[in-house]
Amino acid sequence: MPRWAKISAVGCAAISFLLAATVPAFSNEPPTAGSLASPTVAAALSKLVKLDQLTAAQEHTYIGDFNAALTTEHKLSRPRAAELSAVTVETHDLAASGLLTASRLPIVFLTINSNRQWWAHGPMLQYGQRVQFAGSPLLWEFYPGQGIQLNVLGNFGAANAACRWGTTTQCADILNALIPLASLRGGLLTWEYFFSFDGGVGPWTSAMSQATAIEALAYGYQRLHDPSYLTIAAQALALFSAAPPLGVGVKTAAGMRYVQYTFAPARSDEVINAFLQTLIGLHTYAQISDSPAAEQLFSEGDTEALVELPEFNTGAWSLYQPGIEDDLGYHDLVTGFLQQLCAITSAPTYCTTAADFQLDLHTAPTLSLGTHRVTGGGWSPVAFTLSKISRVGVTLLQGKRVLFTGTAQFPYGHDAILVAAPRKAGSYTLQLSATDLAGNHAEIASALRVVAPKKVHHHHHGS
Repeated sequence: MPRWAKISAVGCAAISFLLAATVPAFSNEPPTAGSLASPTVAAALSKLVKLDQLTAAQEHTYIGDFNAALTTEHKLSRPRAAELSAVTVETHDLAASGLLTASRLPIVFLTINSNRQWWAHGPMLQYGQRVQFAGSPLLWEFYPGQGIQLNVLGNFGAANAACRWGTTTQCADILNALIPLASLRGGLLTWEYFFSFDGGVGPWTSAMSQATAIEALAYGYQRLHDPSYLTIAAQALALFSAAPPLGVGVKTAAGMRYVQYTFAPARSDEVINAFLQTLIGLHTYAQISDSPAAEQLFSEGDTEALVELPEFNTGAWSLYQPGIEDDLGYHDLVTGFLQQLCAITSAPTYCTTAADFQLDLHTAPTLSLGTHRVTGGGWSPVAFTLSKISRVGVTLLQGKRVLFTGTAQFPYGHDAILVAAPRKAGSYTLQLSATDLAGNHAEIASALRVVAPKKVHHHHHGS
C-alpha cells in the first residue's frame, strides 16, 4: 500500500469526533497577539496533543510524514521540488496562523503525502489537469506553484454520479474516502480548499461544493440505506446559515444568497451558475431527507435567485458574473440548471430564462456601427455596438481592393476596433462581421468617410 494511503485510515477515526463536534471552534481569522499562535507544524501538533485533540501516535505519524516530504524535496529536480515545497509551506503557514486545527489534519497531510508521491514518481502536469492514485477514488487537480490539490466539487460530483448510476461499491468507496476529509470551520462541518485561488487564501469553502456534498450524501443514503450519511449531511447544512467569511449564506431583502467563495461575498462577485447548482443540491437533499431546515434554506435561496436572475440575461446571452458573459460551456451549464429548477418549481422566471438561453444558441449577434467618419493617415477607433460576446472582424475596402483587415474578440455592449485609415480622403466601405461562441454569424457594411488630417502650421519667430 503506498505510504500516502495510510492517512485515510487516520482520517476514518476523525469522523467520530467531527460528528461529536466536541473540539473548540477556531475561527478562520488569524489569531490575536495574545492567543496561542503556533510557529511551526511540530509546535501546532504538540499543542493539539496537550489539548487532548490528537494522540501521541498520530502526532508521531504526522511529523514523520512532514519530515519525509521535506527530505524528498531535497532529492527532486527544481520544478518538482517547487510543487512539493509549495504544499509544505502552505502547511507551515496554517500552523503559523493558528489554523492547523485537529479536524484539518487528515486532509492537510493527505495533500502532503499525495504531493510527495506524485512529484517523486508521477509525470509533470498541465494547469487544471486531474489525476488519481491507484487504489483511491479521489480526484486531485494541479494548480501550478501549489501542487496537486483535492478537488472538492469534482469529487462530490463524481460521488453523485457513482451513487446514482454506478455500483454500490463505487458509491460507498468515494463517500467513505471523502467523509474523513471534512473539517470544522468555526465549528461548522465542511470540506475546505487549502490553496490560494482568485484572490482568496485557504482555507476557504464554497456553497456549490458544500451543496454538491450534501446532495451526494443524500444519494448515498438512498442507494446504500446507511443513515449515517444523512447525519453528516444534516451537520453540513449549518454552513448555509452562517455568513462569510465563515459560512456561505448572505441575508438579502428577499431571502438568502449562497456564495461561490467564502472570501468573496460581494454582489459583484456572484456566480449565477454556482448559486443555481447550490439550490438544486439543497432541494435534492431536502426531498430525500425530509429536512424542514433544508427546505427552508432552499426556499430562501430560491426567492433570492428569482430576484437576481433577470440581471444575468443580457437579452442575447447569459452572464457568468455581473457584466461578464459566460463562455459556451457555462452558457450550456446554466441553461441546464435553469431547466432543472423550472421542473422543480415551475417558476416562470426559471422557465422563460432557460428558453431564452436556448434561443440564444441559434440567434445571430446584432451589430451597429457608431463611427462614420475618421481622419486619414493613422490608426482610428471605429465604434460599434454588439449584442453578445463574439469574434469581430473589420475590413476596409476601396471598391473591391482590401486596404485593411483585422479581428478580435469583444464582449457585449459598446466597443471600438482600431482601423488603419488611408491617407487619401474620400468615401470607403467598412465591413464588420461578428461570429458568436455558438458559431452564429452576422455582417454589416457601411460607407466610411475619410477626411484629410489637418495641416499643422509652423510659426517661425525671429530672434
